[in-house]
Amino acid sequence: MTTKIRNFANLPDDKLAFAVVGLLATIGIGLYSTLPAIADWITYTLLQLQHETHLAEALNFFIYDTAKIFLLITGMIFIISTLQTFVDTQKVRAAVEKRGEGIGNLMAALLGTITPFCSCSSVPLFIGFVEGGIPLGITFSFLITSPIMNEIAFVLLFGLFGWQVALMYLVSGVSIGVIAGIILGRMKLERYVEDFVYQVKAKPVQGNLHQIENKPTWRERFQEGAEKTREIINKIWLFVIVGIGIGALIHGFVPDELMVNILGKDNWWAVPVSVVLGVPLYSGATGIIPVIEALLDKGAALGTALAFMMSVVALSLPEIIILRRVLKPRLLVIFVTVVATGIIITGYLFNLVM
Repeated sequence: MTTKIRNFANLPDDKLAFAVVGLLATIGIGLYSTLPAIADWITYTLLQLQHETHLAEALNFFIYDTAKIFLLITGMIFIISTLQTFVDTQKVRAAVEKRGEGIGNLMAALLGTITPFCSCSSVPLFIGFVEGGIPLGITFSFLITSPIMNEIAFVLLFGLFGWQVALMYLVSGVSIGVIAGIILGRMKLERYVEDFVYQVKAKPVQGNLHQIENKPTWRERFQEGAEKTREIINKIWLFVIVGIGIGALIHGFVPDELMVNILGKDNWWAVPVSVVLGVPLYSGATGIIPVIEALLDKGAALGTALAFMMSVVALSLPEIIILRRVLKPRLLVIFVTVVATGIIITGYLFNLVM
């Protein structure tokens, strides 16, 4: 990474770098605004499918959402990754260690919102935090919030459903992490963490711009943002495509009445059922959002759909299996119960106010 950054730094000055980024942003915005027309042209003119047929509706949804979501996540990952070059996460982690209950939980939860880790990849950091002496409850606040609160998902929710939904998602995700972490911390469950966790030596983070002696230039920051964008896209593209595909099938073929009957606001049991249904699945928040969009289009309640999403990303079966390697069964059951309860309460609150 460092070699690439230095090679990039030898290119023309920051002004040209800003010009290139601005040109790409202009092209992206222009393309984004024409996506509905492009999707319609491909579906109804090029492929000559009939309007309002199941296949046409599904394919149009798939084409439009694929282009839209990849444009959104590419742009936002680049912006966020570039801005993250100003944040030294090691200093943030050190600051968290000095704080007690409450403030420490909030800081850990906020740290979780800016770290691009899925539920499974958060587990090694969980081990490192525990080994480093950070209280268990504060560590759980990070573990819970990191997969739930994804900045890319926040941007997608903002673009698809408006700022109110995105803000409620942010507040509810952080609140679940903070409250669940405080509850778990007060239960004094350290003895239910596997012994080897306390013996693992945390590995230092490599390739951080903050390890470079001189202050990074904008060219270096843009290079870091571009590299991180490429890295994240390579990791999530398949999940996004699968999620959009599932969403397209739901959008085109699943009757509205079925979704209303199963996941509608009037069904008191819809929220807990959606949480249970989400556990066997595995996806990042970015990959599951197209499914949520399709469910909402078909009449599912917002709180129920978001509870399903949070369950998929925070309580996935792969995460539970990995956590079993570091948590004893009793603590694992308590963890799942506390987080699931928080998600269910959040789902009901969303349904109540939206």
